[in-house]
Amino acid sequence: MMGDVTADVTPAPVAGPHSAPDRANPAGAPDPVGPVGAPSPARRWLALAALVVALAVVIALSLALGAAAIGPAEVWHALTSPGQDPATVVVRDLRLPRTIVGLLAGAALGLAGAVMQGLTRNPLADPGILGVNAGASFAVVLAISVLGLTSPAAFIWFALAGAACAAGLVYGIGALQRGAASPVGLALAGMALTAGLTSLTTLVLLTDTATLASYRLWSVGSLAGRGAEAAVTLLPFLAAGALLAACSGRMLNLLALGEDLARGLGQNLALARIACGLAVVLLAGAATALAGPIMFVGLMVPHAVRQLVGTDYRWILAFCAIGGPILLLGADIIGRLVVPPGELEAGIVVAVLGAPVLIALARRTRLGSL
Repeated sequence: MMGDVTADVTPAPVAGPHSAPDRANPAGAPDPVGPVGAPSPARRWLALAALVVALAVVIALSLALGAAAIGPAEVWHALTSPGQDPATVVVRDLRLPRTIVGLLAGAALGLAGAVMQGLTRNPLADPGILGVNAGASFAVVLAISVLGLTSPAAFIWFALAGAACAAGLVYGIGALQRGAASPVGLALAGMALTAGLTSLTTLVLLTDTATLASYRLWSVGSLAGRGAEAAVTLLPFLAAGALLAACSGRMLNLLALGEDLARGLGQNLALARIACGLAVVLLAGAATALAGPIMFVGLMVPHAVRQLVGTDYRWILAFCAIGGPILLLGADIIGRLVVPPGELEAGIVVAVLGAPVLIALARRTRLGSL
C-alpha cells in the first residue's frame, strides 16, 4: 500500500528545522528551493540523458587536460595499449586513478547530501551536519599523531571509523530528549559535536607540527595522490551506502510530507531514520576517507537537481549520483588549469563555488530559526 501512495504523492518542499511540515508546507505547496510542480517524465528522461552525456565529457576532459594537454587519440591509445611513453604514464598512472576517485567520491557526496536534506528536512543540510567530516578528520589526526601514519591509504579505516562513531554519537544525543532523534535534535547535536571535534583537532595540530604537515595535504580535499587501491578498498562501503540511498527514496518522500502523515501512511520513522543515517555514514565516511573532507558537493548538487526533476526523491537520488561526479571532476579540472604549472585542490575550488551558493540559498529560503 505504501508503494501505491508514494507513487502518486508529490512530496512537500524541504522545510526548515522548526517549521511544521503538515501545516506550513502541505503537499503541493510551492517549493522554496525548486520549481513549482513536477516535471513531465519526458523532461526528466531527457535531462537524465543530457547529464550522462555531460558526465562522459567531464571524464574525457579529466583524462586529457592538465599541466600537459593530451589529445583524444593519445588518451585512447594510453587506455587500450600498454606502454611506458610519457603520455601513457600520465594517463594511466596519474589521471585515471584520480578520475576514478572523483567519480566515486562525487557520487557518494551527492547521494549523501540528498539523503541528509530529506532526512533532516533542512535545505541547507549536507553530510557535515551529522559531524561526519569532523569525526573523520579527528580520527585521521589521531592516527597520524599517535600511530605515526603518513600515507593516505593508511588513513582510510580511521576516517571511516571516525565518521561512523561521530554519526552514531550524534544520533544517540539527538534521541535523548523524547526517545526518537528528531530533525532538530540531529541538527543541534551534529553542530555541537562538530564544534567540539574541530576544537580538539586544532589543539592537536597546534601542538604537533609533524602531524600538521601530514594532515594538511589530506584535509583540503584532493583527488590527486589517491591510488586506485584505496578506491577498491572502499568500494564495498560505497556500494552498500548507494544501495541504501536508492532504497530510501520512498521513505524520504513520505518524510517530506511530515512525520504525522508519514506515520499515518504506515512509515516506520525510526527504521527510516536509521536506514538513511547509515546510508549517510557509509557514503560520506567513505568519500571523506577517499578524498578528504570536501564540503558543499552534498549541498549544491541536490539543489541543482531539484530544478530539473522537482521534489520526488527517487529521481533526485538518481540525478545526484551523476551530478556529484560532474561537479567534483569539473572542480578538479579547473584546479589543474588555473595556476599552471601547479594546481589547486578540488576541495578549494568547490569551496569557492559553494560559498556564494550557500549565501544565495540562505537569503531566499524560508528557514525557521534555531
